[in-house]
Amino acid sequence: MLDRYIKKVFETGKHGDAREESYYAALNSLLETYAKESGHSRVQVTSQPKKTEAGNPDFRVWDGKQHIVGYVEAKSPTQENLEIIETSDQLKRYLQTFPNLILTNFFQFRLYRNGQLIDAVQIARPFTVYKLKSIPQIEKEQEFLALLEQYFAFSLPKTYSANP
Repeated sequence: MLDRYIKKVFETGKHGDAREESYYAALNSLLETYAKESGHSRVQVTSQPKKTEAGNPDFRVWDGKQHIVGYVEAKSPTQENLEIIETSDQLKRYLQTFPNLILTNFFQFRLYRNGQLIDAVQIARPFTVYKLKSIPQIEKEQEFLALLEQYFAFSLPKTYSANP
């Protein structure tokens, strides 16, 4: 599963002209594949969902039973220092609003629960794709799978509005 994901990321980025959104299909597929293989078979992933009260995160993950598992905010794979993103107004809003959030540059995944960083895993090195022009070696696969399990184990009830 992770091998396929890394190969898709490599194929997308090898020419150097891909935008952040170009990688969404690879991440969407990874999340859905993990969900199915780990017993969360009803999970649905929406890329570029409609705007929320805090803004417009890149992915919304549903458990298939009208509950939101969480959100994912993606940044360009060339944005290697995700710690800088934590201080942005956008991420501060997301951390205050979304209790289960992953921030990723498609190589590093940072899991936040109730605004606090609880786990971070680097699964490959972006420079291998962009400088060495080769498929990066997968790192910390078990730690990454544990991060995803923490993420998918969370569920929020859907909020309903009285407005038609």
